[in-house]
Amino acid sequence: MMTKNDSTRSQATRVLALKVPPLALTALAAALMYGLPGWVEFPRSGAWHGILCAVVLATGLAICFAGVGAFRQSRTTVDPRTPDAASSLVVGGIYRVTRNPMYLGFLMVLLALALYLGKLTAFVVLPLFVVYLNEFQIKPEESALRARFGSAFDSYVSRVRRWL
Repeated sequence: MMTKNDSTRSQATRVLALKVPPLALTALAAALMYGLPGWVEFPRSGAWHGILCAVVLATGLAICFAGVGAFRQSRTTVDPRTPDAASSLVVGGIYRVTRNPMYLGFLMVLLALALYLGKLTAFVVLPLFVVYLNEFQIKPEESALRARFGSAFDSYVSRVRRWL
């Protein structure tokens, strides 16, 4: 039996599912992080701070590009709004470690920004970003991939975690 909460959630999922490109969502999250007040800040001085931000940023970008590269190599769509257009199930390379390297990379880019900004309020955006992606991007993508690739996708899901 479906409750009123389930119905509202289902309707929201239908409205928002696969609608906001994850890159645009990342930019929106970054703008929100930048705009949030810095009620509690931590020190951003010293070489360690810049190095840490650069390492996290570079790692995030490398993970993103590895995901895009694997899709390009498999000659399948990179557009996350049309997972049903996938011509192949990509399970090699970075996809042996995470099912969503591009989203993981975006999260790391946002983490680098939060560290750079030095305000704890920016970190609040990170779990919200993950929750939104899980609910309105990843779950609908996985449903489409399951419908397209069946047991091969289920086998992949059983071997590789969603994020890490």
